[in-house]
Amino acid sequence: MIELRGLTCAYPEREVLRDVNLTFTPGKVLALLGPNGCGKSTLLRTVLALQPKTAGEIIYDGTPVERLTPRQIALKAAYLPQSRSVPNITARKMVLHGRFPHLSYPRRYREEDYAAAERALEMTGAGELAHRMMGELSGGERQRIYLAMALAQETETILMDEPTTFLDIRHQLAVMTIAKELANTHGRAVAAVLHDLCLALRTADEVAVLRDGALLAFGTPEEVFLSGILDVAFGVKLKRFAAEDGWQYYYG
Repeated sequence: MIELRGLTCAYPEREVLRDVNLTFTPGKVLALLGPNGCGKSTLLRTVLALQPKTAGEIIYDGTPVERLTPRQIALKAAYLPQSRSVPNITARKMVLHGRFPHLSYPRRYREEDYAAAERALEMTGAGELAHRMMGELSGGERQRIYLAMALAQETETILMDEPTTFLDIRHQLAVMTIAKELANTHGRAVAAVLHDLCLALRTADEVAVLRDGALLAFGTPEEVFLSGILDVAFGVKLKRFAAEDGWQYYYG
C-alpha cells in the first residue's frame, strides 16, 4: 500500500501540490480528477520518485520512498505515463520491457517473463498486435500495448496517467474493466488520471478531486457526486439517472 502524508511539490515558479493526504488502497480503483494543470500527473510522478517532493511523506508498505532504490520502486508500482516515445521494435518486445525490474544484468528473459507478457497481451485484448512494429500501430493500439507493458510488470500498484487517451468508447470501457478486474479480483491498487467524469463515476471505487494543487474531496463516487464538488471544480452541472446497470451520469 502507498500512502501520501502532507505531500507537497513545487517548481521554482509555483507550488504544484499542497499538503495532499491520500492512500492507494489494494483492491480499489481510484480515479484522480481535476482541471488541467491541477497537479494530477505531477502527483503520480512524485509518488514514483520521478520528481522530487518539497515536503511530506510517501510511504511504500511502511517504508519511506527515500529508502527504496528505483528498482525496488519498480517492483512495487508500475507506471503508464501520458505519453512516451515509439521505439522501432515489435509490440511483444515492448510489453517485455515491463519485465526489466525483475531481471538482473545482463537482461535475459526467462520462461516466466514471456508468460507474463502473454498474459498481459491477452488481458488487454492485444494479442493480435504482438508481431507488429510499434510504429505501425494506431494511437489506440499503442495505448493498449503500453497498458500491457505496465501489467506485465506485475506490481501491487498500477498508476495510469490518462490511460483512455486515443481510445474509442468501447476500448475506454475495456480499460476500466481491466482496472476493475485487477483491483477487485486480484487485489491490486489501481489509480488512473481521467478526464471523463462520467466514466470515472461509473467505474471507479474511489474518487479524488484536485484543484490548484489541493485535494478538494476524496470518497466514493456517490459521496463525491452528492457533495457537488465536481460542479465547483469543473464549472459544469453534472446530473444522473438510474438505469438497469446502475447510475448513468451526464452533463446538464
